[in-house]
Amino acid sequence: MKPAILGISGLTLTPQERDLFRAHQPRGVILFARNIKDKFQLSDLAEELKETLPLDAVLMVDQEGGRVARLKPPHWPALPPAGSLRTAPEAFAHGRALGAMVREAGFTCTAAPVLDIRVPGASDVVGDRAITGDAAIVAHLGGEIARGIMAEGVLPVMKHLPGHGRALVDSHIALPRVPELTEDDLLPFIANKNLPWAMTAHVVYEQYDAVNPGTLSEIIIRDIIRGRIGFQGILVSDDLAMGALSGTPADRATRALAVGCDIALYCPGDFEGNRAVLEAL
Repeated sequence: MKPAILGISGLTLTPQERDLFRAHQPRGVILFARNIKDKFQLSDLAEELKETLPLDAVLMVDQEGGRVARLKPPHWPALPPAGSLRTAPEAFAHGRALGAMVREAGFTCTAAPVLDIRVPGASDVVGDRAITGDAAIVAHLGGEIARGIMAEGVLPVMKHLPGHGRALVDSHIALPRVPELTEDDLLPFIANKNLPWAMTAHVVYEQYDAVNPGTLSEIIIRDIIRGRIGFQGILVSDDLAMGALSGTPADRATRALAVGCDIALYCPGDFEGNRAVLEAL
């Protein structure tokens, strides 16, 4: 399998997408609101993807609860944002409800929990997606969310390593620069370093690498994510199409893998971008 998880364009696989995925066998597919109409359509699409992708491919959704939800009412229940959770039982129940929802919808993986800390004055791209500003509470409740997700047989992806909470701009739009990370930023990830999957952040951490964002920085991945945090699981990039990065889709994917990411995530669903990424890998 090629080490890439890719988006698709619409509510069904196009013939071009089907042929591309059969020829190049990506590690998985991620779905967004553009790919989801209702339970019946999604069930058909999930079956189509299972028939097209390799046997153990991942079917991922970016579903956290709150404003990051691709499965929405009236077809699926609304879950609260992580920032509303206060106790370990609440967090575990949230994880179980999230895991059950995505599993029943046909997914094997969800891009949650968010283990960034909430920082006053920072960009609201994290905001109430973060549990709180207290690192120890984030570590504990975030771990409970992940445990609840796994209790439903779904793979959680903690994010965004090594910490997106201090970013002053939205990495979907521009490249954030953070002068300094603290132990509080790292603590939730250190406490949950044994989780199976994690996602990088498109943020420049100036104290370690003043040039390259974390996703494209060998220093950040080797010394901070694998070193100080101690995460040894599968490291997937954040969406390589985001505005924080530059270069072609193929360049971004090959760079991310070269510096230590295990999987390149490319989400827009444009056919030419998908083809370029898969051919480059």
